[in-house]
This record gives sequence, C-alpha cells and structure tokens, in this order.
Amino acid sequence: MRRRTFAALAPVSLLAACGFRLRQAPTFEFKRIYINAAATSPIAHDLKKALASGGTVTVADTPTAADVVLDVLGETRQTVVVGLSAVGQVTEFELRMRFRFRLRTPQGREVIPDAEIALSRDISFTESAALAKEAEEQLLFRDMQADIVLQTMRRLAAAKLA
Repeated sequence: MRRRTFAALAPVSLLAACGFRLRQAPTFEFKRIYINAAATSPIAHDLKKALASGGTVTVADTPTAADVVLDVLGETRQTVVVGLSAVGQVTEFELRMRFRFRLRTPQGREVIPDAEIALSRDISFTESAALAKEAEEQLLFRDMQADIVLQTMRRLAAAKLA
C-alpha cells in the first residue's frame, strides 16, 4: 500500500521540486491604462477585454486618468502567395500579422519603447475547397490575434514603471 502511494506521489513531488506551477493571471505595476488606438482596432478591443477580465487593471477613458498609455502604432494583416503549381495556380499562402505598440506614462516617459510582434502561419490552398480555405484563413487570423494579445499582456506585465 505504501509503495503505491509513494509511486503515485513521486511524479507530483518531482514537478514541485523543478519549480513547475500553472500559469497564473499576470500582475501589473499599474492600476489604470489608457489604450490609444482606432475604434475599429480588433487587437485593441481584445486587449481591453483581456485587461478588464483580469480584475487588477481598469481601462481608463482618458490618458490623463491613467497610470500608463498604450499607443497602438499599427497593425497589419497580409496574405502572401508562397507556392504555385506547375500551371501557375496558387497552392500555398503565408498569413502574416504585425502589431506595433509602445507603452508610456501620460507625461511622455517611455516605459516600453516601440515594439513589434510579428506572427506568420502557412496555409495550403486548393481551388476545389475555396470556401473552406477562406474559413480556415479567418480562423488562423483569429488565432494569431489571440496570440498577439497574450504576448502583449506578458510584455505589459514585465514593464517596470520605476
């Protein structure tokens, strides 16, 4: 009986000893953030939702009411042809997404200088399944957008105000 208990607890104790722990919500050095972005920015919209859902940071309505300001400098989506068949038909695309931002105080001191997150995904293409491939492309873009939001959140959590 003791051997079974020991055998069952051994992997758990090894994980605890190596420093493993589940990922937790990030902690930020600021309490209020203003996101300076276009109203149509999907990444900024997702960032606001992610920050508000954490409960530790509130999204301010004006830059003067915030501890920090996140300036969205640009976000682009591209679809680039990377593969052609022998007869010149497209067989593969590369989906690219870039997000540029900086974090500063309302007084103008840079906390995170201009930064860019760039992601790409490859997608095959066949003319016979064009509608399905279009849906897959939109799904990949949404996945990249969610990844950019997570990476931005980690960078904001690592920012030091002092």
